[in-house]
Amino acid sequence: MFKNRQEAGRQLGQRLLHLIDERPVVLGLPRGGVVVAAEVALALGAPLDVLVVRKLGAPHQPELAIGAVTNGDQPQRILNDRVIALVGVSDDYLQRETAAQLDEVKRRQTLYRGGRSAIETTQRTVIVVDDGIATGATVRAGIRSLRQTNVKQIVLAVPVAPPQTTKLLRAEVDELICLATPHTFAAVGAFYQDFSQTTDAAVIAALERSNAAR
Repeated sequence: MFKNRQEAGRQLGQRLLHLIDERPVVLGLPRGGVVVAAEVALALGAPLDVLVVRKLGAPHQPELAIGAVTNGDQPQRILNDRVIALVGVSDDYLQRETAAQLDEVKRRQTLYRGGRSAIETTQRTVIVVDDGIATGATVRAGIRSLRQTNVKQIVLAVPVAPPQTTKLLRAEVDELICLATPHTFAAVGAFYQDFSQTTDAAVIAALERSNAAR
């Protein structure tokens, strides 16, 4: 049980100190992941940026994920074929939902960065941080997008995730750090005393504080 995202980030930062000489870049998944990532970046003296990934929602059930998407030179999309078949999602709907969420990815990147350019990750060690992972579909889309940018290595760091998810994600990254892998897993928020919603303003403030500190 973590007190809040800040405490989880400080614990992760201590576990990642072996990477300090790599001069890594830290990327947080908005919104809550950025708060955790800010503590990691502080511990490592590393630059902080966002990795914006959007869930693809099912028709008439936007909270039901049928996949996830992020952008890059070639936008990456991860699909849950089982749910798509179960719900009966048409190709036309899938294309429209993908385009809409890619537009939202770009909008949020502009909002969060406040006019700053994305931090260069070519030939850098990149640490991807979230506040917790359930199925892993969202973060997988982000990781695959990063692979296109010729990074040196990708490290995935999270406070909590179920063991079956960490097993799946280890094949996607060069190193995975997860502080807790409980076999009984209902939701990420169950492992935090305070898991209140993170606002866009909090994400922007975390990025600005990190950049100012450096």
